[in-house]
Amino acid sequence: MMKKHCYLALCLLLIVMQSYAQSGKADKALLIKTAAALQLAAKQYKLMRQHVPDSTLPRSTNAKDGSLMVANSTWWTSGFYPGTNWFLYEYTKDPAFKEEALKRMALIKKEQYNTHTHDLGFMMYCSFGNAWRITKDTAWKNILLTSAKSLSTRFNPTTGCIRSWDHGVWKFPVIIDNMMNLELLNWASRESGDPQYAQIARTHANTTMKHHFREDYSSFHVVDYDPGTGAVYERKTHQGAADSSAWARGQAWGLYGYTMMYRDTKDIAYLEQACHIADFILNHPHMPADGVPYWDFDAPGIPNAPRDVSAAAVTASALLELSRYTDKATAGRYWRAAEKTLHSLCSSAYLAKEGENNNFILLHSVGSLPHTSEVDVPLTYADYYFVEALLRYRQWASR
Repeated sequence: MMKKHCYLALCLLLIVMQSYAQSGKADKALLIKTAAALQLAAKQYKLMRQHVPDSTLPRSTNAKDGSLMVANSTWWTSGFYPGTNWFLYEYTKDPAFKEEALKRMALIKKEQYNTHTHDLGFMMYCSFGNAWRITKDTAWKNILLTSAKSLSTRFNPTTGCIRSWDHGVWKFPVIIDNMMNLELLNWASRESGDPQYAQIARTHANTTMKHHFREDYSSFHVVDYDPGTGAVYERKTHQGAADSSAWARGQAWGLYGYTMMYRDTKDIAYLEQACHIADFILNHPHMPADGVPYWDFDAPGIPNAPRDVSAAAVTASALLELSRYTDKATAGRYWRAAEKTLHSLCSSAYLAKEGENNNFILLHSVGSLPHTSEVDVPLTYADYYFVEALLRYRQWASR
C-alpha cells in the first residue's frame, strides 16, 4: 500500500513538474511589464488612500462626472481594496499598504455576522483571508470562521445550493458568481477540522455544474430553483446580454471557481470542468485577438461593443493556476493565453497613467451594462485580480 501511495505521489509530482517545465519559460518582456505594472499599482494605491473617505471603500468611477464612487462595508466589493493592499504589501514590504489594509478591514469586520449575502467570500476572504495568509494572526482566523458559519446559513440542502439574492421576484436564485465564495468554506473546513463547510462547497459546485452550464460549457448567469423541491424553475440572465448569452465575467467566475475547487479537493471532475470552460473562452470566435473579451461573448454591436477588463483579469489569473494542473501541452496553451492577456492589460490601452483614473490601476471594465451601471470604468475587483495575476505570473514563471 505504501509503495502504491509513493507511486501515485511521484506521478502527481511529475505532472506538476511537467507543467512547470512548459510554463516556467518566462517571457522576459512580460516580466519587465509586470514589474512596471506593479510599481504603478503601488503608486496609484498610495495616492488613492489620500482621497477615499475614512468611513468608506473605493468602488469605481462615476461615468457621468468622473468622480470617485465609494461604498460601505455591506457592498459586495468591500473586501477587494484591502485585499489589493495586502497583495502590494506582500510584494513591496512597504508597511503603508498593511496599515491601509488594516484601516479598511476595521470597517468590514462586522460583516462576519452578515447572513443576508452570498458574497462573504469576496468581502471577507479577499481581505481577511489574505491577512491570515500573510500574517497568520489568529484574530483573522476567528473572523473568517465566523464568516464561513454565516455564509453556510444560506445553504438549502433541498436545492443543493447557497442562495445568492434575497431580492427580486426570484424563488431561490443562484448566480455563477457564487462559485467564488466557496473558497472561504473550503478554507474553514481545513482550519477548523469541521467537514460541513467543505461539504456545502462541494454540493454547491456539483449542483452548479449540473444546472448552470450549456452543452458548449458556457454558463447561464442565474438559475432559479424551487426551494421546496429543488427543481429548476428557470434559467435567466441579470447582467448579460440575453438569457441565452455568455456574459463574459460569468464565464470567468466559473473558470476561476472550478480551478479553485480542484485545487482544494483534487476532484478530477472539477479540473475537467475548468478546462472545458477555459476552452470555451479561448476558442470563442468573438474573443478579441488581445485576449480582453467583450462584456458579453454574444453582445450586440461586436466589434464595437465595450470590453470588460475585469473579466480579462479574472480569466488570466485563473488560467495561470489552471496551467499548473494539466498536461504539458494544455498547460502551455493556457499559460500562453494568460501571457497574451497580461501583455494587453499591461499596455497603455488598458493601464491607467499615474495620478489618473481616480488612482485605480486598470481602465475599461463593465459592471452591469443592462443596468447602465459602471460601464467603461475602473472597478476595484478588476484591480484585485489583475494584481493577483501579476504576482502569480512572477512567482510561477521563475520556477
